[in-house]
Amino acid sequence: MSHATGWLIGAVVVAGAIGAPAWWLTRSSDPAPESPPLPEMPDPQQPPKKTGFADDTVPAVADIKFDAERSLKYLKQLCDIGPRVSGTEGMKRQQELLEKHFKQFGATVTRQEFEAKQVSRKDKTRMTNLVVTWHPDRDKRVLICSHYDTRPVADEEADRRNWNRPFVSANDGASGAAWMMEMAHHMKDLKTSYGVDFALFDGEEYVFDTHQTNPSGRGEDRYFLGSEHFADEYTKSRATRKHQYHAGVLMDLCHAKGARLRVEMNSWTAARPLVEQIWGVAEAVGAKSFKLERGFERDGGQGVQDDHLALIRAGIPSVDVIDFDYPHWHKLSDTPDKVSGEQMAEVAKVLMTWVQRIK
Repeated sequence: MSHATGWLIGAVVVAGAIGAPAWWLTRSSDPAPESPPLPEMPDPQQPPKKTGFADDTVPAVADIKFDAERSLKYLKQLCDIGPRVSGTEGMKRQQELLEKHFKQFGATVTRQEFEAKQVSRKDKTRMTNLVVTWHPDRDKRVLICSHYDTRPVADEEADRRNWNRPFVSANDGASGAAWMMEMAHHMKDLKTSYGVDFALFDGEEYVFDTHQTNPSGRGEDRYFLGSEHFADEYTKSRATRKHQYHAGVLMDLCHAKGARLRVEMNSWTAARPLVEQIWGVAEAVGAKSFKLERGFERDGGQGVQDDHLALIRAGIPSVDVIDFDYPHWHKLSDTPDKVSGEQMAEVAKVLMTWVQRIK
């Protein structure tokens, strides 16, 4: 997730309450692709109804035995690789580990390979998004995603001498991949009417020239290289592909101890019904970390730039599930001990209950 000049994306807040939609999202001059209808979901406070599918009903709470301890072992396994910066040997080792893991649980794994030229780099860098597909026969699909690359500089460290020391980004990147590794144990048996794809985006953090490092105070490097490539490919394939994403959920910095998952305002502006669905499920299942409050108060509750914006521009209604106040963001202290297996399990309970109930 970007910061400073990257936080603000054009949302102007003029109302104090979540329930008063009096803000606007600045858009490009090009018309956005038409978004598919959002999945419908019954009132999460009400008992489940007949679905019309073979299993007859969808449970009120997802019946998965998310193993919090095992998810932390997966997290440590990824972090033990060391930094997983785009285009490096560490990233290659991570990709091989993840692809092998998901395939052994019956998923279809697609390597979306591309080259990206960063402003501050002389040469192009090879990057790879991993798309993990469950129930590929279903044309109606939802997307759950995270980035999985690590930042090349720890530019939130107060001591500049620490900026170039290697760090593992446990919550900021590895936790999303570890969450998906644990969910691989459960996805084949999850009773859903929508297909589900996991997407791991490369190049979200491949930034060297930032507002901190550039004397001008304006970083020139681009964020979100992987999600933008994914969105471009999805848009280009409109005439030939059969599948369509009806909703997207981005996980970012959301698995730490004490996480507070408030509403990101670009998500609210672009996909309010989806926010209401997911945060409504969170309330119904007692997920205390989800707060139906405007996020990022210190900047007036404005939205943030993150991977979900590329998906929105591609016509996929998407929300960012994010902790705005993670104190170890882009610091050497973002280590596995900061991540909570119970918090990962709570995110899983919310998202998988939502996936099971939409129809």
